[in-house]
Amino acid sequence: MFNASIVLYKHTAAEIRELVKALLSAPNAGTVYLVDNSPEPSDELARLGAEYIFTDHNLGYGRAHNIAIRKSMEQKTDFHLVVNPDIRMEPQIMPVLEQYMTEHTDIGHLMPKIVYPDGSTQYLCKLLPAPADLIFRRFLPAGWTRERMKRFEMRDFGYDRTLDVPYLSGCFMFLRMDTLKQVGLFDERFFMYPEDIDLTRRIHAVSRTVFYPQVQVIHAHAQDSYKSMRMLWVHMTNMIKYFNKWGWIFDRERKTMNRQIRKQFAGHPDE
Repeated sequence: MFNASIVLYKHTAAEIRELVKALLSAPNAGTVYLVDNSPEPSDELARLGAEYIFTDHNLGYGRAHNIAIRKSMEQKTDFHLVVNPDIRMEPQIMPVLEQYMTEHTDIGHLMPKIVYPDGSTQYLCKLLPAPADLIFRRFLPAGWTRERMKRFEMRDFGYDRTLDVPYLSGCFMFLRMDTLKQVGLFDERFFMYPEDIDLTRRIHAVSRTVFYPQVQVIHAHAQDSYKSMRMLWVHMTNMIKYFNKWGWIFDRERKTMNRQIRKQFAGHPDE
């Protein structure tokens, strides 16, 4: 059985109704938690059939999901799905993911293929970032950084086969509860953005973190930090916290993990 959590902030019931319906109708689904960080509670959200949790203020992404994950631990579920409200999916994918995780007990975190609404691939399998990867990507022209970004986003494997990846997007994280008990939950020092990098690498250190393209979901990726100066500030502030935690230049684990992943590609030199 799996539980799922969706963190909300000023979302309407209409925006997430189809996602909640898909999760609740998935085979072997348990509880779907709606953790609402909005300024005011919503009666419409509370009537969607999920367990509605109003936090009374904006806790941030990881801290809000942790509320639901702790409830899953109390219920002793096998798996927990962390999913963004802008995901669209078919309920039939969940038993496929659950079966694959059950058959491969060395996997702690599984992510399916993520596509845009037009069907094009979102390149959400990444190496662990160095500061330059994020600075160059955000502030330099795309043409100047194309080759570095291609390597960072692991585009050269084609996104067409199962692969171990040290950094998987937080928009859809299918997590093994036993692994979370071992490594811990989202680091609540991060309000938003690097919490998925941090959790994936902690899981990757003790287990497998796997991209599984046999099923896919649709993600209407907004990239708010590219549209809002406030969200850019939030992004940069939290990335500083991330590099303060793991290291800016000297991050031996980052180099080791990235080197091991790149060895999966025949003919590619070590990082």
